[in-house]
Amino acid sequence: MSHRQLRADLTLLLVTAIWGTTFVMVKEAVSRTPVFTFLAIRFALASAAMLPLLHWPRLTCHLGASPPGNPVPLSPLAPGALLGLFLFASYAFQTSGLQVTTPAKAAFITGLSVVFVPLLGTLFWCRLPPPAALLGVLLATAGLALLSLQANLSVNRGDLLVLGCAVALALHILSTGAFAPRTDPLRLTAVQLLTVAVLSALVAAFWERPLTLPTPSVWLAAAFTGLLASTFAFGAQTVAQRFTSATHTALIFVSEPVFAALFSYALGRETLTARAWLGCGLILAGMLAAELGPSLWAKRRRR
Repeated sequence: MSHRQLRADLTLLLVTAIWGTTFVMVKEAVSRTPVFTFLAIRFALASAAMLPLLHWPRLTCHLGASPPGNPVPLSPLAPGALLGLFLFASYAFQTSGLQVTTPAKAAFITGLSVVFVPLLGTLFWCRLPPPAALLGVLLATAGLALLSLQANLSVNRGDLLVLGCAVALALHILSTGAFAPRTDPLRLTAVQLLTVAVLSALVAAFWERPLTLPTPSVWLAAAFTGLLASTFAFGAQTVAQRFTSATHTALIFVSEPVFAALFSYALGRETLTARAWLGCGLILAGMLAAELGPSLWAKRRRR
């Protein structure tokens, strides 16, 4: 592993820890204000925070240099809009789901994106999933059943919504891995954040009338998640994925539900049953199998 890739992976770990702390904050915020109004404020603040960075010549020059061996740079508009669409879908599903499920459960189900990354990547390249990916899917599915199924075998609507978030997030990771090495990272981040802000504002304007003024606590949550968990986090992810793979990124994101569960437990917001913890463990095992399994299998076959 090169020094540059190590720094990229450590940056992604920091981003994951930040995201893990936001589940409780967002759940409390959307209990006081409509979902898309909150998302519109969050990503409008995030987009506004990007403007000074775009006019920082030394930073844009340093980050805009493509890694060696990459093709001709792309315009950030179309890739940024596509990334923004996937990001909007992921946050729409996740934030809506958080209204009717717990932060820790939402975080673990969101983490299934790590399983979807190799599966969707395989689908796009028309190859059968490796055995480790299939094992990961089976383990994660069993864990999801333990975590989400209720006594009558019904599924919480919030858990299904967050599962949609996991699929959208997997598409976002794969797309970022494809576009980030060929696109100015700051402008790519700015376009996707602005896309989410505009889409959220449009949905809020049509579906959440009459619009209400958020409380100070909601503004605080929007500022924290907008500036730190959006502007910094997605900017850092876009830069980092220029120097590491989508698989590495997905593997690091495995730790997000762990951070979320620990943070929620530390604040006394929830406690998980033994069955739920077993489900979480199986989901983590499935994530690790899907990511680490192919490389371990390849090493074994070379011996």
